[in-house]
Amino acid sequence: MTISSPLAQIADRVERLLLRQEALQHSNLSLAEQVAALTQERDSLKLRLSAARARVDALLDRLPEAAPVALSTAYAAVPRAIESPQ
Repeated sequence: MTISSPLAQIADRVERLLLRQEALQHSNLSLAEQVAALTQERDSLKLRLSAARARVDALLDRLPEAAPVALSTAYAAVPRAIESPQ
């Protein structure tokens, strides 16, 4: 085993630090691209959700007034049917 000079040790450490810094830059770039893609996907999903909500609201506005009562009565009977199997 050879004893290297302090200058050689410093040069070796600097070289390793530069390689590590380059690897971290690549990782950071990749993560930034993933964040951008996920942000775009989230925004797209928000728009789709908003459009779906608007369609559901429009459909609810078209329902007659008596329909919600009938639906709520039907939903009220569902738990009792599940609790007491035949």
